[in-house]
Amino acid sequence: MRPSGRAHHAMRPVTIETGFAHHAEGSALIRVGGTEVLCVASIEQRVPPFLKGKGSGWVTAEYGMLPRATHTRGSREAAKGKQSGRTQEIQRLIGRSLRAVTDLKALGEMSITLDCDVLNADGGTRCASITGAWVALRLALGKLHRERVLTTVPLIGQVAAVSCGLTDAGAVLDLDYVEDSAAAADTNFVLTAAGGIVEIQGTAEEKPFSEEEFLTLLGLAKSGVKTLFAAQDAAVVAAEAA
Repeated sequence: MRPSGRAHHAMRPVTIETGFAHHAEGSALIRVGGTEVLCVASIEQRVPPFLKGKGSGWVTAEYGMLPRATHTRGSREAAKGKQSGRTQEIQRLIGRSLRAVTDLKALGEMSITLDCDVLNADGGTRCASITGAWVALRLALGKLHRERVLTTVPLIGQVAAVSCGLTDAGAVLDLDYVEDSAAAADTNFVLTAAGGIVEIQGTAEEKPFSEEEFLTLLGLAKSGVKTLFAAQDAAVVAAEAA
């Protein structure tokens, strides 16, 4: 039995609230169990220097945790004067995941930054960030389309992410902090609604895991993202109908 009492293939409750950031072009507050992340999309009419004059846009991300998102207070990275390696790795992952499903040429020479701020952390913050950020991005692009800045919504897919792991209860889906901190193997799967794989991160904490165990985890992830895609779709439909 899992500490939470969930079945091995069960997700935590997932909700996505849109319009949380009133001044942003797109925003989504995603809740996955006890993890809450505010994802905000901001549009700028410029691109990084390496893209100037190339007719291509850019999608990037920044990630951070509020000081009391965890059990004890963490120092603000701004106060330290630099980002941790973990923060840099996660925000690059979020950016890669979103660019994988965005038609940057169709976007044109503008940039969209997704700010993902963790309000409460209970495992899976990077996965929740990717899932929520896609909604914020979709709403921002939809706004540009409605305003006729863009002729289409330049998305070529839908992306979400979920964690899986090997624990004392076996292979399980959507690890919370208690499971994540004690797992023998921890994996993050970034998948598209069309069945594509954007990225897989996996680490054995004690001993190597087998290909068979990996495929079991992949199967759990594929089932879990269906719940996330449905939540994304519902959030976008509700926001654009309002």
